[in-house]
Amino acid sequence: MSIEHSEIEAAIHHLHESHSDEKIGQRLNWLRAGVLGANDGIVSVAGVVVGVAAATPGNIAAIATAGIAALVAGAFSMAGGEYVSVSTQRDTEKALIVKEIQELEEQPAAELAELTGLYRKRGLSAGLARKVAEELTAHDALAAHAEVELGIDPEELTSPWVAAFSSFVAFTVGALIPLALALIAGDFTIIVTASSVVIGLFLTGWISARLGKAPLLPAIMRNVLMGSATMAATYLIGLLFGVAIS
Repeated sequence: MSIEHSEIEAAIHHLHESHSDEKIGQRLNWLRAGVLGANDGIVSVAGVVVGVAAATPGNIAAIATAGIAALVAGAFSMAGGEYVSVSTQRDTEKALIVKEIQELEEQPAAELAELTGLYRKRGLSAGLARKVAEELTAHDALAAHAEVELGIDPEELTSPWVAAFSSFVAFTVGALIPLALALIAGDFTIIVTASSVVIGLFLTGWISARLGKAPLLPAIMRNVLMGSATMAATYLIGLLFGVAIS
């Protein structure tokens, strides 16, 4: 049974659409990571600010110093951790690509059969899978194997610098909310900061749930309760140290 060229084009188009969906999913994961980074910034800095405010009520200089130090340390820590993590991922991706290039050079027939089998697993018939594999191999064998076998685009490897910068910015933006409000709240630092954090956690919980298509209420409640518990703990520690100091 002969396979029309239009069938092959349709199959390739469908496979590329599937890969595009995977890329969209990866972008959503990055966005979700940004939201979580902002969430970390809100909780971390708010916890420090509330704890210091409880220990030294009305001491704006101490609150500002502690809050800014927490922001800077947290942002650089997040960026550094993300850089190291993504650099490791990128090194792994490069190693896999080098290995794939070697295999394509040394055993092209076996690699073609492997690609055919992968397309069969994606739902193509045996004959159509073979034809698609042959056409894509002739066009760009490495790209075809990297996409289907490894889930990697050789032209778009993950950038550790972009990941680090994104985490730095996300954490900083989140941290600035409680810090700025704490500095202008005066005698109401703890109340205003706590209120802003609850609102911020509600929003980040809502956004992360929407991005992940998860139930809204559980995600929001987890976010708000954990953040509130953090502030309560640091507030109590601040009170204890404040009493001890005084």
